[in-house]
Amino acid sequence: MSDSKNPERHFRLLEDIAQDLSVDANFPTCLDASLSVRNVLKDPLVSIDKVTQVVNVEPLIAARLLHLANSVLYGAGKAVTDVRLAIQRVGFETVRATSLSVAMEQMLRSRNLGYEDIARKTWEYSLNVAAIGHVLARRVGRVNCDEAMLAGMVRNIGVFYLLFRVADYAEYQDNLEAVLDLISGWQESIGENLLAVLGLPTHILDAIHACNRHKTGHGKNNDDPFSLADVLYFSSLLAENRCPWLCCAAPDAIREIQQDRARFSDLIAEAQNDIREILFVLSA
Repeated sequence: MSDSKNPERHFRLLEDIAQDLSVDANFPTCLDASLSVRNVLKDPLVSIDKVTQVVNVEPLIAARLLHLANSVLYGAGKAVTDVRLAIQRVGFETVRATSLSVAMEQMLRSRNLGYEDIARKTWEYSLNVAAIGHVLARRVGRVNCDEAMLAGMVRNIGVFYLLFRVADYAEYQDNLEAVLDLISGWQESIGENLLAVLGLPTHILDAIHACNRHKTGHGKNNDDPFSLADVLYFSSLLAENRCPWLCCAAPDAIREIQQDRARFSDLIAEAQNDIREILFVLSA
């Protein structure tokens, strides 16, 4: 067994992360904004004034929400220049999604983040999954478009968190094989736990968990996507993927994956303009 494939290699880092996620301690500062939003949205009766107050403290989130509110994604219409009105237009779930998106981008741009190529390709992939998820949910109905976009964007947040954390551990420096082994083996479970700490709604967490458990489509709906997990599965499948940490499917699953891709390839081709518009909004 190679050194990088030895589970004991990752024990110290994983033990430290488990401690962090259990007590909300030692998070990267770029997650502070998401934690603030998480805390205020814990109250199901929270007022829009309170949410606006928290968002106004975070200029990156405020600016992104204004951009979203004035985009065709939300019907455009009369220009919105006030954060409170922007929040009214896009809704609290989009506030949560935006805070997570900003946090992921800040981790991506952190000076402490190593292996920039992995991070950049993962972010590009996440944006594509989010955009396709929004389009697919809108075309097939049944699934909330904003939730599909959010799920696609944050499904791989564990990759960024792990890349941020390995910078403090000498055993991962200049050791791409060990880093890829760590990410491919642990990013999903750590990402799910991190998203739970950050307050992602339970039904979205459940959809991400279901999709993570059924990478080759087993357990998904075989006729049409009717759940958030189904849409997330297909949007992940249809997005261009250049992430080196994603494991290749087993040979007996490749045919099924190709068939699943073909089912929606025409729809995605027709929706390229919509996808480009959403990508522009998400990455602005």
